[in-house]
Amino acid sequence: MKALITGASSGIGRDMSRYLASKGYDLIVVARRRDRLEELKKELNVDVKIIELDLSIMDNVYKLYDLTKDDNIDLLVNNAGFGLFGDVLETSLDRELEMIDLNVKTLHILTKLFVSDFVKRDSGRVLNVGSSAGFLVGPNLNTYYATKNYVVKYTMGIYEELRQRKSNVHVSVLCPGPIKTEFESVAGGKFNALTASSKKIAKYAIDKCLKNKLIIIPGFGMKLLLFFTRFLPYKLELKMVYNIQKRKTR
Repeated sequence: MKALITGASSGIGRDMSRYLASKGYDLIVVARRRDRLEELKKELNVDVKIIELDLSIMDNVYKLYDLTKDDNIDLLVNNAGFGLFGDVLETSLDRELEMIDLNVKTLHILTKLFVSDFVKRDSGRVLNVGSSAGFLVGPNLNTYYATKNYVVKYTMGIYEELRQRKSNVHVSVLCPGPIKTEFESVAGGKFNALTASSKKIAKYAIDKCLKNKLIIIPGFGMKLLLFFTRFLPYKLELKMVYNIQKRKTR
């Protein structure tokens, strides 16, 4: 068994790599920081191939596919991504466009290319890392929420297409709440409340993915919150999320 994990140098990606290794998966780990990947490789007792690439650059996304398409990958984990706190009038447009490239275009390309290959052989799984933000609107973290809405809906649509084909290829999307990772320092904000650890979320996500669960939401509290937001008027939801997010910025 072999898994390809993007954004594997920290947070959920790193912890998913560790958990998959404990289950006997050989790994292809991808990130910009080679030193972090080398440290991860030293921890693990499986075959680990390191690929150092910045996946916000589209040429590198196609390069990654070309480097790995013949590796008989069983599981693709699209984890690379980041957020950016701030008002739309204050945040960097260049940084937002980089986020859209990484969170949306990179995930879209890799999902499409690998799902196409998986369907030809009628096996394989994709786990896209979304967010609970993928079901909400997010003033002051606006572009991030929009990208995660794309990830959730894109994955759901592919799931149904594969189901209609009666394919043995499966896709899942992970939608956690806030987690203590490097997300805060990169995004320029701070969460007021945190859910379970990255390690626990990673294990939960992989276990559910391997059971072909479509939408993976860790924690009963987050499931309940997302359920009730379905019944909120959009303007009330906007006001509530705005007030929550405003307290996170610094």
